Amino acid sequence: MKIAIASSNGENVDLHLGKAYSLYIYEYDDEGITLLEHRILELEDDKHQGGKVIQACEDCDVIISIKYGFKSKIKADDAKIKLVSDEGPIDEVLKRYIDHYNFMRS
Repeated sequence: MKIAIASSNGENVDLHLGKAYSLYIYEYDDEGITLLEHRILELEDDKHQGGKVIQACEDCDVIISIKYGFKSKIKADDAKIKLVSDEGPIDEVLKRYIDHYNFMRS
């Protein structure tokens, strides 16, 4: 499973989806969590661009950001990407999400 994290610094989930110019892409599998890459997006400063962020994460299963809007939720659903709202240190956020994911699968 590929998880995109909206983070300005690679340490904390601290960006709204519509303003997420910086995304850290992680892979979660049987071997654990691996950072795959850091993607930088060029977004216009004056408006939310959740659709553009979702498009940049087409290869991901999940995007975690501090918040997201209704239009972004619809676009993510259409792209079969799960949006999750959380904030804090990336390692803690990933652990919470993966623990929840594994609990729901059991």
